Amino acid sequence: MVNGPVRVRFCPSPTGNPHVGLVRTALFNWAYARHEKGTLVLRIEDTDAARDSEESYEQLLDSLRWLGLDWDEGPEVGGPHTPYRQSQRMDIYADVADKLRAAGHAYPCYCTTEELDARRDAARAAGKPSGYDGHCRDLTAERKAAYEAEGRTPITRFRMPDGPITFTDLVRGELTFTPENVPDYGIVRANGAPLYTLVNPVDDALMGITHVLRGEDLLSSTPRQIALYQALIGLGLAEAVPAFGHLPYVMGEGNKKLSKRDPQSSLNLYRERGFLPEGLLNYLSLLGWSFSADQDVFSIDQMVAAFDIADVNANPARFDLKKAESINADHIRLLDVKTFAEACEPWLRAPHAPWAPEDFDRTAWEAIAPHAQTRLTVLSDITANVDFLFLKEPVADEASWQKAMKEGSDALLRTARAKLADADWSSPESLKGAVLAAGEEHGLKLGKAQAPVRVAVTGRTVGLPLFESLEVLGKDRALARIDAALVKLVG
Repeated sequence: MVNGPVRVRFCPSPTGNPHVGLVRTALFNWAYARHEKGTLVLRIEDTDAARDSEESYEQLLDSLRWLGLDWDEGPEVGGPHTPYRQSQRMDIYADVADKLRAAGHAYPCYCTTEELDARRDAARAAGKPSGYDGHCRDLTAERKAAYEAEGRTPITRFRMPDGPITFTDLVRGELTFTPENVPDYGIVRANGAPLYTLVNPVDDALMGITHVLRGEDLLSSTPRQIALYQALIGLGLAEAVPAFGHLPYVMGEGNKKLSKRDPQSSLNLYRERGFLPEGLLNYLSLLGWSFSADQDVFSIDQMVAAFDIADVNANPARFDLKKAESINADHIRLLDVKTFAEACEPWLRAPHAPWAPEDFDRTAWEAIAPHAQTRLTVLSDITANVDFLFLKEPVADEASWQKAMKEGSDALLRTARAKLADADWSSPESLKGAVLAAGEEHGLKLGKAQAPVRVAVTGRTVGLPLFESLEVLGKDRALARIDAALVKLVG
């Protein structure tokens, strides 16, 4: 039974780019801790020297900071249970393993890989469970000595109880695992290195974790951990077995679990495209949880106020990129204009922007920003939307040119240029009236009349509101671009 303040943990391994499924797990732990006014412990599982890297570790911390998922104990914060990197806790694991062996909760296993494989194959052939068969559970001292005389170095196995293990999962309800499906398992390698199966529950126990919220893929290891917790309680190393909640899979294309190899899985992809942290977290929270039946867009503070692990759905959640983009676009529109303009600036400067730094005009950007804000899905879209303001000449691809410049477009452009030259360039309505009047002289409605003007001035057939864009671009530059388009048309 869990008593006292809530203590949850997020314990990633620093291997490669952060995965959005990992972020979803971090978010649910963070939100639960904040909702319950509890503690979030960040613990780094970096015992795999072949896969872990310092670069990934730094990237992981940077990603959590960018997302705003702060932690109460852990690296760079400290706390009463330092160190918070498993690679620095090896003495602790060795000591616990010794105590487990001394108390009879663990024992040496001398079986070779070949012997284990042969016995597993035989069990499968007989239609029996193929897990470890307990061969070394009760070896005599003489038999142990004989194995060691052969040069065998044992691993350490944990001795599972003989009866079933039942627990209530916070997401899935009551679950029972029978002994034949949860055999004795290794906790220390033959070289003395501790395994995940030992270090993870030991750290949870020593750090007083009350709730373990983690991915569904770890569910099969839970009865093992519960048995180990009970042994640690007997040794005085733990106070209680934590409550477990196993979060649903995040599925990708083809209803397959989203893996690190899936391009959609990389957090860096969304950061580089210009997702807002609030938008991305809003969407990820919907992968297994919902704020309400009729509201998909909400703030992180609203999520924290509403979040309860009991409301998480056990069914797999499918990652939908279009839905993620739509929610992010909603969050972009919720920003005040000043914040929006500042958020876009990284994409308006090198290396993202195709114009020279000195050609960026902050006054022009701030003037067009309110009109751009409603058009973006992600912040990186801004570069293509406003490039006509900062490039010396607009970039028009041939398809856009051919689409807009129909027969008679040169005559229309001449008329539009003349009327724009006489218009009030401090009034978008005046500029609209000029193009509308030009269209009427040529028997065209505004939509048809403005198409060649838009491509001549911005290089695009669609984009920001044309007349507000003309106002910000300015009379001289806009008329010069129309002149250049006329030269191209008649040439």
